[in-house]
Amino acid sequence: MFQPTPRSSQPVEPQAGRPSESGESWLGHNRSEKRRLWERLNPPHRKQLRVLAEALAIQQYHAQLPESVRTRLDAAVVDLGRISRRLEGILAEVARRTPGAG
Repeated sequence: MFQPTPRSSQPVEPQAGRPSESGESWLGHNRSEKRRLWERLNPPHRKQLRVLAEALAIQQYHAQLPESVRTRLDAAVVDLGRISRRLEGILAEVARRTPGAG
């Protein structure tokens, strides 16, 4: 005859050794109040936040540069913007003239 083994009220996950969670918590429907607040405050686009932080760091570094270096750097940035606009115009012209493009 088989003897029933006593079981705990909550099943235990074999790998973790802790009580298994409900299906709702695995799907994220049963989250704590702090977690929901964090998810609301946490920016969904971490890459965008990183780019903004890097831009702020560069801006602060730029302000600490000597005036002569800052002037040359600003001129180079203006030149780079002008060149990129020219390239954009050239690529648009090539795309317009290329048959079957777009």
